Amino acid sequence: MSEQERDPTIQQMGADDPPTSEGLIRELPLIAMYGGAIIFPMMPPSPPFMPPYLAFQGGRAVAAVEAAMTGDRLVGLVQLRQEPQPDKEYTLDDFYPVGTMIHIIRYRRGEEGAFLIVQGQARIQLLEITQQQPYLKARVRLLEDQVVESLELEGLVRAVRTQFARMVKLSPNLQDEIVQIADQIGHPGRLADFIATVTDLPTEQKQSILEAVDVTERLQRLSRMLAHEINVLEIGAQIQHRAQEEMTEDQRKYWLRQQLKQIRRELGEEEDESAEIEELRQRLEQANLPEEAHKAVERELNRLQRMSPAAAEYTVTRTYIETILELPWNESTEDRLDVHEARAILNEDHYGLEQIKERILEYLAVRQLRKEMRGPILCFVGPPGVGKTSLGRSIARALGRKFYRMSLGGLHDEAEIRGHRRTYIGALPGRIIQGLRNVGSNNPVFMLDEIDKLGRDFRGDPASALLEVLDPEQNHSFVDNYLEVPFDLSKVMFIATANILDTIPPALLDRMEVLRIPGYTHEEKIAIAKRYLVPRQRAEHGLSEEQIHFTDEAISKIVREYTREAGVRNLEREIGTVVRKVAFRIVEGSLDRAEITSETIPEYLGPRKVFEEIAERVDEPGIVTGLAWTATGGDILFVEATKMPGRGRLITTGQLGEVMRESAQAALSYARANSKRYGIPARFWERHDLHIHVPAGATPKDGPSAGIAMTTALISLATGRRVKPFLAMTGEVTLRGKVLPVGGIKEKVLAAKRAGVQTVILPKHNEGDLTDVPDYAKEGLQFVLVERISEALEVALEPTPVADPNEDLEELPESQEDNEE
Repeated sequence: MSEQERDPTIQQMGADDPPTSEGLIRELPLIAMYGGAIIFPMMPPSPPFMPPYLAFQGGRAVAAVEAAMTGDRLVGLVQLRQEPQPDKEYTLDDFYPVGTMIHIIRYRRGEEGAFLIVQGQARIQLLEITQQQPYLKARVRLLEDQVVESLELEGLVRAVRTQFARMVKLSPNLQDEIVQIADQIGHPGRLADFIATVTDLPTEQKQSILEAVDVTERLQRLSRMLAHEINVLEIGAQIQHRAQEEMTEDQRKYWLRQQLKQIRRELGEEEDESAEIEELRQRLEQANLPEEAHKAVERELNRLQRMSPAAAEYTVTRTYIETILELPWNESTEDRLDVHEARAILNEDHYGLEQIKERILEYLAVRQLRKEMRGPILCFVGPPGVGKTSLGRSIARALGRKFYRMSLGGLHDEAEIRGHRRTYIGALPGRIIQGLRNVGSNNPVFMLDEIDKLGRDFRGDPASALLEVLDPEQNHSFVDNYLEVPFDLSKVMFIATANILDTIPPALLDRMEVLRIPGYTHEEKIAIAKRYLVPRQRAEHGLSEEQIHFTDEAISKIVREYTREAGVRNLEREIGTVVRKVAFRIVEGSLDRAEITSETIPEYLGPRKVFEEIAERVDEPGIVTGLAWTATGGDILFVEATKMPGRGRLITTGQLGEVMRESAQAALSYARANSKRYGIPARFWERHDLHIHVPAGATPKDGPSAGIAMTTALISLATGRRVKPFLAMTGEVTLRGKVLPVGGIKEKVLAAKRAGVQTVILPKHNEGDLTDVPDYAKEGLQFVLVERISEALEVALEPTPVADPNEDLEELPESQEDNEE
């Protein structure tokens, strides 16, 4: 049987791990610690003992770790003799001579610092410091245990096992199964290292054991330390037994603290942590926390006072206490309740968006009448680039509140909302609590950006976790898994943003007040560009108003010929391109001032990118302009129908969804059933295959609102009558020819306006939706409201045909018809 099979603490190293032969010299990045954890080589990672972890903040240690992560993940861990100094040039005399070569199992860097899970590999002796910046680096010699079999060694092993078992029995912090694990360790050196790891010894004593390469000497040192610990524990047990009777709670707390001080004095430990604990107690008394939070902090402070500062749990507990004390339990900003001033700020930051502004002003008006009021929970829905996120920041400025933005796009882990339980290494509160701690206020404007892009997997469902956050009946007592005490979120104004509502779970959507933000019209884009985009791009590129000026015609040309979007994001990008090229020419010396006109735009942006093709696309029968709603706002689409000799088959292409394919079939059925009414020969359907295509072919499409366009395209094709130019339509058609209402009317009308449409055919039942369309968007548009498809055809089709739909048919010989049948 091999040594590895006899000894469960021996861990197999990977194929790429370095050998640990005695005397091997190599170069390693260094982590310099002062009074931190001592990690011994080859400790067992099996439960209840997980691999040790390190926590630190910034400096050369982080740089050393990141350098090791790019290579073999090996780094040296050494102890400093004195407190570290940030930019000091270290020498060998500043370090203890022996440290540990560790392998980084996992590395995580967060807001609280850097966290490592590591595995000790071998003892190392420092030979030479070879690098100071950006991280320490040194030549080291790998050391192996020196084991000389003797009766003394065997006796020491037995004595140490007995002492350790006695110590575990006396200590309340050590579990009985630790003794069983120690009994399974056959190697005397690893036995000493294991006991030193699990025992709460001072850092200096653990360093002394680490430096003992000779195993006999190591066991002797450990035996003396264990004997001292056992004596202290026995004295403490006797004192505790005598003091149990007739003791009040206050006397008991005082006695325990005095006992702890005496024990630490006997062990020779410093009491620097006492000042830190006292400071935390003073902060607790001044914080005026709720009762549950106060009890939780008091309980953890008592635990912290009993811990050794070298214990891993000490840092975790202290971080938990500081997190609770830093939260804004009672800190609020005072709302700016002057509605006139708030209106001025909103108008200064954003153009249009009257519905949103009106809702915020209504909230302020009610706050004047009723001081105690829950924060509203709003959801802004609209295409990209219309200013949803920046609007949240403007609302915070108008209210005089702090602002915090939390991006939910791609979020899969429920713990990001509710936090991690403190049993996990590197646990943190959820991002809701972290955001409140960052802003230092319990009533900020809290933006949940891209709520429609939440994910879901084995780590939980973040959308379900948000149900409590966004429910006014529950969020006054929101419990984060890390805090484990309730926090009041009812004063927070939550604002979610989304492009579409389809992907938001109904239960979550029901908790929010949905406010839709439509796309901008041509005129609005020009106004936004003049007021916001051009000045911002000019300032970002270091130009003054005297050096570059855009005319209204130039901006209009960019909007019309270089962008096609509901928002203004691409518009700002194109304006930035122009400003950047002008800045280059000014620096180059070829230009002093630029007047950007419609004639000079192609000089900066190149040839036209967007073409108005409505008139060209409907210049022959069978082509109709439809209106569609997309995640980026409204848009136009073209329905094309063509025919070829065949047997009446219907072909649909263009990545059409199931609903849209059924609409095409329903359109064909209506057209065939009403052939006589529209003067279509019955043989047209029998001797033609029909093909309906909806470009662009690479874009998926679905929904019933193209039914009226498909029906019009088929009848236009069959009658040879073209559709009138600059006309678009939307609506669902039944087999009986009724036109049913559809959604997204506001976005579709804005798309028609952008595309240069002049006549829009809509279902009669959507007449009420036109009230939501701004007046400026309806200018220049003629709306035709229809209840039946026949009314739409009468308006849409030209009166006279331009082609004979049956001219391509030739009578098939009777024998050929029989064969085909």
